[in-house]
Amino acid sequence: MKRTAPLCTRQRLDHPERKRALNREIFTAVAPRYQTITRLLSFNRDRVWKKRLVQALPPMAAPVCLDLACGTGDIARLLAEKYPGGRILGMDITEAMLERARRRRPPAAIEFHCRDMAQTGLEADAVDIITGGYALRNAGDLPSALAEIFRVLKPGGWAAFLDFSKPRSRLLQRLESGLLTFWGGIWGWIFHGDPGIYTYIAESLAQYPDRARLHHFFREQGFEIQDSSRHFFGVIERLTVRKPDHPEPGCCSPTGVT
Repeated sequence: MKRTAPLCTRQRLDHPERKRALNREIFTAVAPRYQTITRLLSFNRDRVWKKRLVQALPPMAAPVCLDLACGTGDIARLLAEKYPGGRILGMDITEAMLERARRRRPPAAIEFHCRDMAQTGLEADAVDIITGGYALRNAGDLPSALAEIFRVLKPGGWAAFLDFSKPRSRLLQRLESGLLTFWGGIWGWIFHGDPGIYTYIAESLAQYPDRARLHHFFREQGFEIQDSSRHFFGVIERLTVRKPDHPEPGCCSPTGVT
């Protein structure tokens, strides 16, 4: 079968612009089947995790919400349901994913924009709530993404992220990587004739900070950790953070995360 996207390499993941280009290639290829494959890869638990992510957010009357790497709009829809008086912005760098989101006839409160999470184009302190499903791991430049999230979030605002998570133990990391490579490779071959499309999950996770380091980077950026919940034996994490009411000056610049 013909490949629909190139196999991933660490060289492409190590460079911000190459990683962004790789993300566009992969998610353009998977967009038509994204809803299906996400359910299959998660044993249909994905929708439950996303609901819990939004349920954990505090009540607000009419918040401005920003969903990063919004894909086909699952979390944006949940935000619109939770905050019927709010304004929901969904951002993704892949137009093919946004086209799928728009075809699903989203509520009028949702706006979709093709933008990078590190360059939202929003004013500082403009957003009450930020969410991201499988977002930060796919950031071309994680330090810049964290800095941008902190910049656009209002003081006292909340952010919640759902993603694959990496343990500190090297042995557990290898085990997790092997399982994700095997499971993703099967479905990549079945749906696309290319196991590399979904083994990207394991490859991107290898470059991603482990849980403890990720939490440290959030704190270093100026966030307060509110909650961390794990699913699937720790393979998935829901992380909720808050921007302080009175953040220290200068704490929204990139922190040098590697």
